[in-house]
Amino acid sequence: MDVVAFIRAFIETPRCAEVYNLGGGRENSVSMLEAFSRVERITGKAMNWSYSEQHRDGDHMCYYSDLSKMKAHYPQWEITVGLDRTFEEIVRDWEDRRSTAMPDGIALRSDRSRSLHSPSKLIV
Repeated sequence: MDVVAFIRAFIETPRCAEVYNLGGGRENSVSMLEAFSRVERITGKAMNWSYSEQHRDGDHMCYYSDLSKMKAHYPQWEITVGLDRTFEEIVRDWEDRRSTAMPDGIALRSDRSRSLHSPSKLIV
């Protein structure tokens, strides 16, 4: 929803040769461990994960999208979907896909529209 709203604002009043960091900003950022904890809280199920002190080459140790330029150029745009709702939608959509999956794991098409926040793969 928020991504679409920003794109709509940009289309309505485009700015030539501008580049924007479209993301959640610091207030809507979580670590992977925090994300696992949120999913566990929503589903009531423990996540299956392991942790390694060795980071992957090329990984950012910490990253926050800087939204200041977007907000300055498009002050009417704001983030309206918070982390709790985003994670709830991801879990709900994943559960919907699992409930309509064929035995070999290929998901059947659902009549329900999908959230813009849904990942292509999430192991719960």
